[in-house]
Amino acid sequence: MGAGDSRWRSSRGIESAPRGDAENSADSPLIFTFEHESQRAERLRDRQVISLAQSAGRHSKTQPGKGPQIIMSERSKAGFTLIELMIVVAIIAIIASIAIPKLMSARLSANESAAVATLRSLSSAQAQIQSSSAIDTDADGGGEYGYFAELAGQMPLRVSSGGVPAAGASGTDELSPSVLSSAFGSVDANGVVVRSGYCFQVFLPSSGSAPTGVNEDAGGGKASSPYPDPDNCEILWCAYAWPLDSGNTGNRCFFVNQEGDLMQTSNRGASAYTSATSGPSYDAAFTAANDMASPVAVGTAGNDSNTWVAVQ
Repeated sequence: MGAGDSRWRSSRGIESAPRGDAENSADSPLIFTFEHESQRAERLRDRQVISLAQSAGRHSKTQPGKGPQIIMSERSKAGFTLIELMIVVAIIAIIASIAIPKLMSARLSANESAAVATLRSLSSAQAQIQSSSAIDTDADGGGEYGYFAELAGQMPLRVSSGGVPAAGASGTDELSPSVLSSAFGSVDANGVVVRSGYCFQVFLPSSGSAPTGVNEDAGGGKASSPYPDPDNCEILWCAYAWPLDSGNTGNRCFFVNQEGDLMQTSNRGASAYTSATSGPSYDAAFTAANDMASPVAVGTAGNDSNTWVAVQ
C-alpha cells in the first residue's frame, strides 16, 4: 500500500496491518470493510440511546467503554411536597364541609318520607283487617282494629271467649297471610316498633264514651288485660311516629287515625319527642284530654300544646 492509503486508514481509526501480511492476505479488504461497518452501527446505536433518553424526559451519560447510558431524572423520583399535600387536604375539607350537611339533610328527609309511607300502609292494613272481621272479640260479627304484631302475623290475634276479649292461641290464631311486613312484629318493651330512624306506636280504645288509649304489650300483641273495648275498637284507633333521635334521624312527629288523614307537628324545642321511651301520649293530637273519641286538633294546638297540621 502507498502513503495515501496509510493516511486514509489513520483518519478513520483503522489500524494498519503489517505490510507484508496485508499484501499477502487476500482477505484484507473484507477486514477493513467489517471494521468500518461495525463502527457505523455503534455510532447509530449511541444516537438512538440519546434520542430515547430525550423523548422520555431523561438525560444520557457517556461512560468510557460503555457508550451513552440513560440516567433517571431526579425530578421523576421526587414525591409530593408538603405544600402540595396541604392543598389536597384543604380541598377535601372544603368538599366535606359542603357535602356532609347535605347528606344529613337528605337522610332526615328520607326517614320522614319512610315514616309517612309506613303510617299510610298501617292505615290500609287496619281497614283491611277490620273489614275482614279477623278480630272479633265480642263475637258480634263486627271486625275490630289490631296492633302491630297482630297485623304482621307475629303474635296471635285477640279472640272471643264467651263474648269477651281473650288472648289467642300461639301457633293457631296468627294472621295468615299478614297485612303488614313481619318486620313490624318486632315490638319492644314499651310497645314501640323502631324502623328507619323512627318509632311507631298504635293505641286502641278502652270502654266508655270518652275512651282512653290502650297500648300494645311488651313484645307485641295483647295477651292479658286490660284489653281494648270490643265496641269502641270497631270504630277507633290511632298511631304516632316520632324520631328515634330528634334532629339526627328525623324532625317531625306524625299522627294518623281511623279517618286516614295524616297529621304532623314540627316537634322542636326541649319538649321534642325523641327515643322509644319519650313518645307522645295517645291523646297528644286530640282536642280533648283523655278522649280518643274527640276531634283531632287540625291547625290548632293539641293536648301536647303542639300545633298539628295536615301532611301535604
